[in-house]
Amino acid sequence: MPRHKSDRILIVGAGVFGLGAASELAARGYQNITVIDRFPPPVPDGSSVDISRVIRADYADPIYGRMATEAQALWQTEYKDHFHQSGLVLLTETPEHPYIEGCIDVLRNAKQPFTRLGNGNEAKTAYPALSGNLSRMSGYTNAAGGWADAASAIKQLAFKCAQGRVSFITGPRGTVTQLQRRGNKITGVEVLSGPPITADHIILATGAWTSTLIPTYESVISTGQPVGFIQLTADEAKRLRKLPVVINLSSGFFVFPPTPGTNILKVARHGFGYENPVEVKYPPAQKGMPVLQKTVSSPLRDRSGARTSFIPADSDKALRDGIRQVLPEFADRVWDRTRLCWYTDTPRGDFIITDHPQMEGLFLATGGSGHAFKFLPVLGKYIADVFENVAPQEVKDKWSYENAMNRSPSKGDGSRGGPKRRNLNVTERASL
Repeated sequence: MPRHKSDRILIVGAGVFGLGAASELAARGYQNITVIDRFPPPVPDGSSVDISRVIRADYADPIYGRMATEAQALWQTEYKDHFHQSGLVLLTETPEHPYIEGCIDVLRNAKQPFTRLGNGNEAKTAYPALSGNLSRMSGYTNAAGGWADAASAIKQLAFKCAQGRVSFITGPRGTVTQLQRRGNKITGVEVLSGPPITADHIILATGAWTSTLIPTYESVISTGQPVGFIQLTADEAKRLRKLPVVINLSSGFFVFPPTPGTNILKVARHGFGYENPVEVKYPPAQKGMPVLQKTVSSPLRDRSGARTSFIPADSDKALRDGIRQVLPEFADRVWDRTRLCWYTDTPRGDFIITDHPQMEGLFLATGGSGHAFKFLPVLGKYIADVFENVAPQEVKDKWSYENAMNRSPSKGDGSRGGPKRRNLNVTERASL
């Protein structure tokens, strides 16, 4: 559809995709932008929140590598209040790892510095806070990497949207129940409270909830990833102050340095995750056509998934095993809290940023696949370029809906580790 600056643009989702798009489109002169979500940003059970996210330029894919390098420069300037350049240690338990080798190739071609590790314990020279035995691991270090306070960065981005005269609707009025259709055209959204909200363009930036609103046919699968938090003493946090972000690609385990001020040690797994099966019904495309009913994976909609502190028992053990490798003295420490972080996985870990091929008026900005947050300073620009049809063809092809649809579900971009994806059982689902 043609775009006009006066068009009504409704963005569903106040995460990094939705806010990034809103901010950039407002900066380009679009005058009527509304963002809706269940909660005000930072949305408590979204994937764009929490105390920390990895910031790295390390990618086996050169397109994401260039984007991440561009974003990293802005993390050190516009978003410097939220960024911590702690360094990054990327490890594998196997003699070689394709993703690590791909990252090294991209870093080398981009003339980015890194230090190869033949033995993981060599990382202790630069980062003596690492107390575990890493001798059976290898990989590399990158001093430019680090982490960002996700929630505070999202607050800055949301404030930037408000300064650009973007409107927000939250609560029941901002909770979408289904898309409003007229033939093959999406004209608005139906919400929990009040009449439908209509617009000329709907941008669906709904992350892990995407499959509950449109059929995605396994081009998007929502998975829960375990996260754990440990409260350290001031002395313990001081000792770990120069800890780098450490990622074990074989197990998926990763750990952040303690968060300044709170002394919280955060660990998580970048793995294949858990599915939460739910039944959904999609409205028919035409009158007289049957309602399409599907089982999809999705986090909770009508209450915050961050309300409970639950992770499955097997992931609890896996996180503790990961701590035992890197910081063994904290492996048996009581959790301060835990949670499941919901990814929006695509077959190869590529985003889906494109007009929907069958639904006129619907633009997709989703498929973060557990690695989108680091692009916060630049992601909106890329979304807006695709929205305005000025993005390079290689970018449009990579993020097309057809690209995701034409690939069978696989292991993402090669950066995942740990056990295979599985459904949460009945008892586990009751604990959400």
